Amino acid sequence: MDDENDSYLIPANSKKSMLILGFFTPIDLAIFLLGIVYSIALLVIKQSNNFFLMLLIITPALISAFLILPVPYYHNMLQLLTNIYMFFKKRRRYYWKGWCLNEEDK
Repeated sequence: MDDENDSYLIPANSKKSMLILGFFTPIDLAIFLLGIVYSIALLVIKQSNNFFLMLLIITPALISAFLILPVPYYHNMLQLLTNIYMFFKKRRRYYWKGWCLNEEDK
């Protein structure tokens, strides 16, 4: 007896359901909210009509938005930059276990 419930496929985007709005983790939202709150606090403290000063003040919000920006094949830019950093920072050791390892003369 072939039951229809015995065979099912897991969709390719099943991990997206674990993310907030399908894109963000709680850490991503915390980074973004921290950047927004910091920028708003700076805007309240330092009120100015200078365009470049205002651009400098909203820089934390722009940086945090850039870090959580989704990119293909990675969750977001923060994960991509972390992977790039770890690739060049960690010492890479490659252990050789060749085909002749077990055939050595003792």
